[in-house]
Amino acid sequence: MPADLRRPDRRPEDAAVTTAVTVFGCAPEEVALVEQLAPRLGVVATTTSSPLSEANAGLARGTRCVSVNHKTPVTGAMIEGLGRVGVRFVSTRSIGLDHVDLHAAERAGVRVEGIAYSPGSVADYTLMLTLMVLRHAKAAVCGAGRDPTHEPPGRELGDLTVGVVGTGRIGLAVIERLRGFGCRVLTHDLRPADGHAHVPLDDLLRRSDVVTLHVPLMDATHHLLDRRRIALLRPGAVLVNTGRGALVDTAALLAALVAGRLGGAALDVVEDEAEDGAGDKAGDKAGERLRRLDALPNVLVTPHTAYRTDRAVRDMVQNSLRACVSFERRAVACPT
Repeated sequence: MPADLRRPDRRPEDAAVTTAVTVFGCAPEEVALVEQLAPRLGVVATTTSSPLSEANAGLARGTRCVSVNHKTPVTGAMIEGLGRVGVRFVSTRSIGLDHVDLHAAERAGVRVEGIAYSPGSVADYTLMLTLMVLRHAKAAVCGAGRDPTHEPPGRELGDLTVGVVGTGRIGLAVIERLRGFGCRVLTHDLRPADGHAHVPLDDLLRRSDVVTLHVPLMDATHHLLDRRRIALLRPGAVLVNTGRGALVDTAALLAALVAGRLGGAALDVVEDEAEDGAGDKAGDKAGERLRRLDALPNVLVTPHTAYRTDRAVRDMVQNSLRACVSFERRAVACPT
């Protein structure tokens, strides 16, 4: 049993009137929030800083619901391990479900749901990254004495056209913030939101000075920006990705950046980021791509932290616990 495992001081019979949840991969600030929020929501929570793994799935024994973080892949073997100890619901503290083996969950009879959190967290960060690339902030702030006046002049956002791919909650929050800069905004989404200048994706790529990605990762969006579509970007265009790394064919992006076709990129997510440091071929490849990207003066890479604000982290913990409560209420109302 991990030394940091925190179990509430409750009697077994209390589980009949509360929702029992095991929270995996719980960061210190999340532990504090769980301890604060769980009693208010009628939850008895057990927390551990250890991410879910095949070896520790047994920690969830006695709870039908677990909460997992967004960076650790939840494999079929982990799902099977959870199922064996009685887990029937996995709440991931993320919007996306791409890190979870959903086919294995369906086979095991385990329901998986994501949660919503403050879209302003990622939207603010997206604007920050965009401005940093446009104004060569990497050289100015992190250039180790390098004179930023040797860089080309920066560009003002109000003079540019920004293409927003994906008009869900985060994409719309980005658009709202862009209005204050006076730039032209083009949008693309398979289910367009009303009142926006929606265009086909290829058209958006040809016409935009900045392209920012806010769509979920699924089979249909894997390498949404592949070699062909990256070639459609206008010379000097900037790509911003705070969605998922595999939305972009990283090898094709690298080639375009090295060739000088693009003005830059800002990436809070990279392909195969969950495999970094794993020591396998995927991890080695991801690490090499990351090093090559980060070495370019017009590329900013940050460690999947756009979401991480006090408000968003609170939303993630609270909504994950609420999802577990809702699952148990449904189970009581409609027993199988």
